[in-house]
Amino acid sequence: MNALAFSLFLVIVGLTLVITYLASKRTKTSSDFYTADGSLTGLQNGMAIAGDYMSAASFLGIAGMVALSGFDGFFYSIGFLVAYLVVLYVVAEPLRNLGKYTMADMIAARFDQKKVRGVAALNTITISIFYMIAQLVGAGALIHLLLGIDYVYSVLIVGVLMTIYVVFGGMTATSWVQIAKAILLMIGTFIISVIVFAKFDFSIVKMFSEMKTATPLGEGFLNPGNKFTNPLDMISLNLALVLGTAGLPHILIRFFTVRDAITARKSVIYATWIIGAFYIMTIFLGFGAAAFVGYDEIVAANAAGNMAAPLLAQVLGGDFLFAFVSAVAFATILAVVAGLVLSAASAFAHDFYSHIIRRGEATEKEQVVAARWASIGVSIVSIILALFAQNMNVAFLVALAFAVAASANLPIILFTIFWKRFNTTGAVTGMLVGLLSSLILVAISPNVWSPEAGAAIFVGEPLITLTNPGIISIPLGFLAAIIGTLVSSEKADAKKFDEVLVKANTGMGIQGPVKH
Repeated sequence: MNALAFSLFLVIVGLTLVITYLASKRTKTSSDFYTADGSLTGLQNGMAIAGDYMSAASFLGIAGMVALSGFDGFFYSIGFLVAYLVVLYVVAEPLRNLGKYTMADMIAARFDQKKVRGVAALNTITISIFYMIAQLVGAGALIHLLLGIDYVYSVLIVGVLMTIYVVFGGMTATSWVQIAKAILLMIGTFIISVIVFAKFDFSIVKMFSEMKTATPLGEGFLNPGNKFTNPLDMISLNLALVLGTAGLPHILIRFFTVRDAITARKSVIYATWIIGAFYIMTIFLGFGAAAFVGYDEIVAANAAGNMAAPLLAQVLGGDFLFAFVSAVAFATILAVVAGLVLSAASAFAHDFYSHIIRRGEATEKEQVVAARWASIGVSIVSIILALFAQNMNVAFLVALAFAVAASANLPIILFTIFWKRFNTTGAVTGMLVGLLSSLILVAISPNVWSPEAGAAIFVGEPLITLTNPGIISIPLGFLAAIIGTLVSSEKADAKKFDEVLVKANTGMGIQGPVKH
């Protein structure tokens, strides 16, 4: 066991628990629990969004993917960053103006139907659990490498901590844990990037030139095609990454933590700058790991490459930098899983329990209690599933969550705002087809089935060759919403659409006119 790493782990855990304790004193109402009562500034929320978004997939998964696959690994960085343009220009302002606590609130602003809210909540819970599995897999591998604790116990430790943050601190605790994590992650990544760049004499040309001979891939390291040999698979992945962010529940609920749409837009701008700087630095993490750690060492520590960044820190800075980076990675996971648990719990308590089961008559106290119990339930399900996904690359796991979000949520968000004829049947059909098609395509893909034992969850021939379902499931989600609307005898409420359009773009009727 690395004593220094263990000490820094304890410091990180102690810091987050103090934040949770302080936040618990301010978490009394459902608004406090779900949205921190809309009290965050644009900068604070932007940092929290960045902290939420720069997950284990970003820090551990992408570094490993670039180190092992070269250029193909960087597709994840590009896709994750470009996605925020969709969020900024299409989603952030209407969502803040129309919603209250969850994505389902936004859709219910136009379609006052229980089944719409119920299906939207189901999508939120499914996507959150998918995403959370990736974080728990990264956490398990990290703690096992550092402290020698068995993978199962490692996952349980993180699961217990994330539940504590949400159950006691709600959105306030989650937000400040994410802000603290974003600061620590940027510091750690910047330090490693500068050291790696110094090894190449601060020359981009020299770095790229030396990488042509630094790995078993040779010159091919800098070219596409090492991992994604199927062009359709590459397009499918990038579609999911670029469009998926605008449908991710744990990102969308962050826009309810600010007071108005103007602050929501500012949040996205701050987040984009922070995230952009981080993803540029993933090049140095991946290149450094490939050059100074080596393919064999990376694979020996974790077959999927998830430990590339901590191993690079150890090579460059010894035990202290290794311990610091590992503790930061741990904080990264804790912050993201807390946000995911909160989004899933909010969907269950606010949408299922309060609006469907209790028909909108649940008291503030009952909603908060329901949300806390839902947090525990979501955590247990995610932990169980993570125990079966130990050998999967966390960046890939997150990409699947993005595909589900882009297929099941994004079409409904866009049509709710912009299509006058869109109706309840189209909304329900689009969400269900997008969700089910994504899950079915993943279930019959090479990620789940492989002829080689240990290469996937089950031994056998996959029915499709695509590793990411986005290129099929995203169009299916849009088509299902369109067809469901057109074949339905239900007529769209033109007056309701006009009202939603005005509210989405101005905020009038929500919090008074918004100055633009």
